[in-house]
Amino acid sequence: MAKTNKATQDFISIKEIRDNVAILNDGSIRAILIASSLNFSLKSIDEQSAVILQYQNFLNSLDFDLQIFIQSRKLDIRPYITLMESRLKEQTNELIKIQTQEYIEFIKNFTEATNIMTKGFFIVIPYTPPVFQDRDSFLIKFGWKRKKTIPGKKNDSFEENKLQLEQRLSVVEQGLNRFSINTARLGTEELVELYFKIFNPGERDVPNANIR
Repeated sequence: MAKTNKATQDFISIKEIRDNVAILNDGSIRAILIASSLNFSLKSIDEQSAVILQYQNFLNSLDFDLQIFIQSRKLDIRPYITLMESRLKEQTNELIKIQTQEYIEFIKNFTEATNIMTKGFFIVIPYTPPVFQDRDSFLIKFGWKRKKTIPGKKNDSFEENKLQLEQRLSVVEQGLNRFSINTARLGTEELVELYFKIFNPGERDVPNANIR
């Protein structure tokens, strides 16, 4: 029986990432918000009840699906170590240089001996275009002529789908802000980094990619 070697991309449902949007192989698109956390246990009983009620109202107000994704990742201390080492080189006071060097070694040893984890909270908002998205193919199939494209007008269904997605995005942002959850949308480069680390959990450095 012949074996067929498949590329890694064959097992990934993402077709491309552009304009802050992930485009899947089935034509659907995704936008992702990163959300702040809420220390629920430190709130009073009345405050907890209010948060639960607001969250319930938020979910009931949605007429589309969404995904809540929590990512736990080991803290990457390397940028901080690099910063401290650059400060060490600039230091002229010998005593402070010794103390800085000892501090760097302490941080390195501490992080190697202890797993310090960071958590990220993400909201994935989807949009799936209607079935009859390709109007030109539909018209040609039934013998109708294709309309001429107006000069200077971009005939791109992606922009229409993106507009629908951004409307959903706005609904989610406003709903979460009502109970003190701050959000920020991931840009193209941030989406590439997020998906790369999901599919490559052992890698820390994200390779250069052709993104738009």
